[in-house]
Amino acid sequence: MKRTRRRRATDPNLAVGYVRVSKDEGQVSPDVQRGLLERWAAERGKRLIAVHQDLGVSGATRLDRRPGLVAALADLQVHGAGVLVAIHRDRFARDRHVAAELEFIVTEQRARLVALDGTGENDSPEDVFQRALFDALAQYKRLWTKVRTRQALAHRRAEGRVTGPCAPYGFAAQGKHLVPAESERAAAARAAELAETGASLRAIGRQLSAENFIPRGRAWHTETVRRLLRLSEDRTVTP
Repeated sequence: MKRTRRRRATDPNLAVGYVRVSKDEGQVSPDVQRGLLERWAAERGKRLIAVHQDLGVSGATRLDRRPGLVAALADLQVHGAGVLVAIHRDRFARDRHVAAELEFIVTEQRARLVALDGTGENDSPEDVFQRALFDALAQYKRLWTKVRTRQALAHRRAEGRVTGPCAPYGFAAQGKHLVPAESERAAAARAAELAETGASLRAIGRQLSAENFIPRGRAWHTETVRRLLRLSEDRTVTP
């Protein structure tokens, strides 16, 4: 007779906290998030056994590429915790597919995803719908933020203004404005000539060094050469 494997029971009073901050979102700091989680646990009579964090990580990043979240899921299993908690549901994910995968993994461990804002904590049809709606809305906001950021950067470039810590190839920062960098433009023109002959990115980089063109970094790496070629019309070259 085949034995049925019993899943380990979880303790709903044990919780694991999760904190996430990305580079491009205006949001609550890690310390404040951690403090809010600790206060929630104290008010609810929960034992917060650990708080894990991912800093500079997008909400669309795959679960296996978030060491903090991986550690949090491991703690759920090791300690039999019944709750994985964050201050908002979008701290878990800002992509509906990633959110659905996380929900499945946590449910399989007989635990629950909980957000301090109370987003769809129960299993009623209304709560399930609310979670799906919130995940889709979080993804929409993330994608729309990317669109607005690209539009703002394009506008600044069109005005000849600096758009980041490094000026684009072919330009140099002069205060808040961009001015042509003739040395890089000459290197770009030479790189384009070499690309026309079928030279690879590495070969172009070696030739630029041989002809004493000075890169921004230590050497003409393949990605540096690729960016340089964008100053001219698009070309297909081999790495």
